[in-house]
Amino acid sequence: MKAMVLKSPAKLSQEDIAYPVPGEGETLVRITYSGVCGTDLKIFQGSIPVDYPRIMGHEMIGEVAKVGDARNVEIGSRVIIDPVVYCGQCHLCQIGQENLCTAGFLLGRDRNGGFAEFMVAPPAAVFPLPDSISGETAPLIQVMTTCLHAQRLVDIFPGESVVVLGLGVAGQLHIQLAKARGAHPVIGITRSPERRALAETLGADFTLAPDENTNAQVLDMTAGRGADIVIESAGAVPVLAEAINMARIGGRLLLFGIYTANEATLPFYQLYFKELSIVCARAARREDYPACIDLVSCGAVQLDPLISHVLPLGDLEHALTMLGQRDDERMKVILNHQ
Repeated sequence: MKAMVLKSPAKLSQEDIAYPVPGEGETLVRITYSGVCGTDLKIFQGSIPVDYPRIMGHEMIGEVAKVGDARNVEIGSRVIIDPVVYCGQCHLCQIGQENLCTAGFLLGRDRNGGFAEFMVAPPAAVFPLPDSISGETAPLIQVMTTCLHAQRLVDIFPGESVVVLGLGVAGQLHIQLAKARGAHPVIGITRSPERRALAETLGADFTLAPDENTNAQVLDMTAGRGADIVIESAGAVPVLAEAINMARIGGRLLLFGIYTANEATLPFYQLYFKELSIVCARAARREDYPACIDLVSCGAVQLDPLISHVLPLGDLEHALTMLGQRDDERMKVILNHQ
């Protein structure tokens, strides 16, 4: 089969390799579309270490070629694959935090993933997709599950105010999910006028460009209190500092962005004085997949506007190069395997 194989950092090639052989009970899936993620870029660059050779890709959908022990699908079914594989036996798995399993692994990072014609998956990681969700948009559901999992951790209630800092793909999904949960007002903040305009079409009540008046504007939009929940979706320490300042006394911070800094200058006294709750989120739980599929199916969340490019699988390196360049008009890049 054809696969995009990473031999070493920045050494990627399309190769013909042996077809994967499903283990006992595993499901074989012919991959039809996959999404390219910032994690893929970091693996490609070598900043996330992996064992080589490695087939990347953890946002993938396809058609079932061999069922295995999966009870909810049949051959030919369209499915999405949860790339987070866990042991099911450890303490974390037993208490419902299987997404944090220390014995688990991520397909596309720790084991071969979806940038190939076929891959195998555990039966519990395969979820059927309705025909109403297109193949080009469906890989975004994997990203959406991580956003939904994160929002479930902070318990957004109807009528609560939410600020989303950073309006990339994840930020736009956070806007829509917060609206679906009844939040009001939902405020999106980014420097990009294109992304502010997109957020407004997707349901944001207000959008702002960050400047010296942003905090005052957030106060005005939240009855002088500050936001009940601030979602930091940029992964930048200075933006985290702004999130602390925008939250109301007794509010919640959702740190969705990934920080690589080892030290930071932050308004730490405000964390104490405001008695802020800080929540971090990693990956998703299996229960988030059916919920996200339902939200997309009923139209509560739109994925089509978040797709900016669809490229053939062989253009993976070009797609990764695009991710490494600043471009406010580029959103999600999808690979067509067909």
